[in-house]
Amino acid sequence: MDTTAPHPLDAATVSRLLDGRHDDPFSVLGPHHHGTATWVAAMDPGAEEMAAVVDGTEYPLPRVSGALFCGEVPDGATYHLRGRGFGGSWDYEDAYRFGPVMSDLDEYLLGEGSHQRLWEVLGAHVLTHEGVPGTHFAVWAPNARRVSVVGDFNAWDGRRHPMRRRGGTGVWEIFVPGVQERACYKYEIIGPHGELLPLKADPVGFGSQHPPQTASVVRDIHGYGWQDESWMEARANRNRRDAPISIYEVHLGSWKRVWKEGGRPLSYREAATQLVDYAKDMGFTHLEFLPVSEYPFDGSWGYQPVGLYAPTIRFGPPHEFRDLVEAAHGAGLGVLLDWVPGHFPTDAHGLARFDGTALYEHQDPREGFHQDWNTLIYNYGRTEVANFLVANALYWLEEYHIDGLRVDAVASMLYRDYSRKEGEWIPNVHGGRENLEAIAFLRRMNEAAYARHPGIMTVAEESTSFPKVSAPTDVGGLGFGYKWNMGWMNDTLRYMHLDPIHRKDHHHQMTFGLHYAFSENFILPISHDEVVHGKGSMVAKMPGNWWEKCANLRAYYGFMWAHPGKKLLFMGCEFAQRAEWNHQGEIDWAAPAHGPEHRGIQRLVRDLNTLYRGTPSLHARDSDPEGFQWIEGNDAENSIFAWVRRGFEADEPCVVVCNFTPVERRDHRIGLPEGGRWREVLNTDAIIYDGGGRGNMGGVTAEATGWMGQPFSATMTLPPLSTLIFKLER
Repeated sequence: MDTTAPHPLDAATVSRLLDGRHDDPFSVLGPHHHGTATWVAAMDPGAEEMAAVVDGTEYPLPRVSGALFCGEVPDGATYHLRGRGFGGSWDYEDAYRFGPVMSDLDEYLLGEGSHQRLWEVLGAHVLTHEGVPGTHFAVWAPNARRVSVVGDFNAWDGRRHPMRRRGGTGVWEIFVPGVQERACYKYEIIGPHGELLPLKADPVGFGSQHPPQTASVVRDIHGYGWQDESWMEARANRNRRDAPISIYEVHLGSWKRVWKEGGRPLSYREAATQLVDYAKDMGFTHLEFLPVSEYPFDGSWGYQPVGLYAPTIRFGPPHEFRDLVEAAHGAGLGVLLDWVPGHFPTDAHGLARFDGTALYEHQDPREGFHQDWNTLIYNYGRTEVANFLVANALYWLEEYHIDGLRVDAVASMLYRDYSRKEGEWIPNVHGGRENLEAIAFLRRMNEAAYARHPGIMTVAEESTSFPKVSAPTDVGGLGFGYKWNMGWMNDTLRYMHLDPIHRKDHHHQMTFGLHYAFSENFILPISHDEVVHGKGSMVAKMPGNWWEKCANLRAYYGFMWAHPGKKLLFMGCEFAQRAEWNHQGEIDWAAPAHGPEHRGIQRLVRDLNTLYRGTPSLHARDSDPEGFQWIEGNDAENSIFAWVRRGFEADEPCVVVCNFTPVERRDHRIGLPEGGRWREVLNTDAIIYDGGGRGNMGGVTAEATGWMGQPFSATMTLPPLSTLIFKLER
């Protein structure tokens, strides 16, 4: 220590500052009164000399020891620092002369775990504080001994910007003058036992570096200037249970690539024209994106996120993701995001043991480690963790005008013994297997989302028979708007995989879903999970020769679109690409370009969407048993199914007939609920779909001959491997 220069700092304080281990740097650094004088202490490892500059006049700050300087300045003066060394000089504002940014109310709500706009307090915010531009950093690390923000603005040196602890909330904050957008940063944390942890990315950071780099990036997410007011005002009608909802599920990284530029994926802005135009042309009502929250490993497809508050930089910065959402809204398309609050990866720069303790996760691996995915499970019972996740859901709805969240892997959240053997899990307080804390979190999330944004939808990917997933919380439900019907998907795909000669023995697999079809608000999903990991593409699942495979798939899509439930189809399935999905490539755009059978299935999906959207009887009562009636559900021998779809009183009913054998059936009598002309509005065997062109010459006329429990009937031709849809002409 330089004992020749007088200063008010004791040896222990100086040592802790120089070692970067002082837990209250604002009590020492910056301006402080000592006796009748004002002293400024400053740390600058790059300086040989230091001065405080007040109105152009330098006041030397003599070296105390190493990188620590301290000297007297005029009382009440506003100053900036001037460092000199190695032949140069630099002026900068002293971060330690600025007061806190967080308000007392923010501190109270953070401590209570009820801050619904958490992202406006934590994270990195570009702002002007006390008249000086810079960035405010705030992070939750309650068990840390010291937290510093480090980045390219301070040589990644944890001694330069140790942060201020805010009361008992466990939040640390600092305003760093001069730091602007695109600065890279992390948090350097000393854990509860004095250990220096791996540098951590910001849990509430709004941007990240391009993987494999892992730093957070300062992004100013304010001031976008949305122009989608008309969509936002009307979108509630697009997400209602009686609305047509047909979702195109997309993995942005592999929908289309720019091969002349090394095979890079489309940017958000390129997708805003190419993808949006395509989905609109295909007649879908919504786009659903596999997770766009920042993630380190491409092979996780986004389902192991590290930056829940950062749109992945793979396709552009945050404002450009907003461009994509706004373009979708302008085209009349809703936007859903896959959201992953069920687990997070163990990457050293992420949430794992964030402050040296099991902070976001459980300490006990029987509660906190996900064996299937080698990931960590959130501790939903901790109020701050639940607040972090609820606020994240609200963040996407608020800041990016997202129209809905599809919550991934809900089943794994609901049960403590999910994918675990006896002895590998801990029962709840009642001795049961339900994860009561996760259930409470999901209810809280849904309540907050619908309360603040009533026009949105939340969707559960839930594969068990957990009751009332899509029922309101005030009647004991989880509060989701919709639930994926995984049982329907598994049963019907098993049936379609069979050679038609064996289908008669598995007839119930196509009808069983109707036993519970109205117990939830269901979405029928043909998702990415069905066309990857050796499962084959949709057309490859079908039996027979190539023509029969395509005919089976056309008949299945007709069955799906006419079945109760909203629709979801993964990209590439709409034109029956032959290979299963590969996230490292793109979907097979050459198939519809060169293959008439692929173009035919693509046109069928477009026509199914158009018919579904324009026919209330096919969508208005998707979740209402009054909208469905079997005509023939027991003809296993012929593998024929027939049913009625009804809307409301003024809506023309539709009759659907499926023939899942390769046998053409002529003069086959089918019961009809009303007399008159029934127009054949869709035939999956039509020539325009590359079918055989067999059908009923545009429709049938009902006769007053009772059949199949119906008062009327008509004889009709049922093409092989086909679905027919008839609409009553009134």
